[in-house]
Amino acid sequence: MIERNTFTQEDCLETGYAMSIAGRVIVLKQSSLPEKYQNSLHQLYFCNGGNGSNPNPIGRSVFTVALADGTHVRWNRSDVLGTLKPKLLPDLARLHLSQIRPCNEVELREADPKYSGYSFLPDGRYSAGVWLADEKEAMKYIKMQKDYQHRVMLCDRNDFCVFEMIKGKVIYPSQEVIDEFLLGQQDSGMNIKL
Repeated sequence: MIERNTFTQEDCLETGYAMSIAGRVIVLKQSSLPEKYQNSLHQLYFCNGGNGSNPNPIGRSVFTVALADGTHVRWNRSDVLGTLKPKLLPDLARLHLSQIRPCNEVELREADPKYSGYSFLPDGRYSAGVWLADEKEAMKYIKMQKDYQHRVMLCDRNDFCVFEMIKGKVIYPSQEVIDEFLLGQQDSGMNIKL
């Protein structure tokens, strides 16, 4: 991967206000960053939501997690250049992204987590697992990681693999087992899609 000093509009899948940026890695405009953060890694954030994250937003608040250091930061939609092309995400940012739990979920101190999520780089490197409270949160973790990570894996409380995806393709369990699980979740009122 080519290291960049600055991400530009050409590095984005989409730009402008007509797109949703929630659940995506976004690129901030260089002009919006403090002078001490004038490098490409500090332009990258994962968008958790906010009124400004919607297509043609009415509000302007965008809630994010910095992929340089994991801090939570609020930006305005006008600070956002666009959504980054997944193949351009640097390895360090991929590792930081793998540590983000889906937003608006159960506080871990209020639940006994059922799963841990892991994301791997092509060379096998990974960060520690992320605790995930339940099936719904586990599915959200997969959805937020799948476009950016080489390999995504979920393990149960006993550290047995219950799900694995490589390059966006599910390799474990079989498609029939997944379909059966999703059908059961729909019957219980949890409309979950991968």
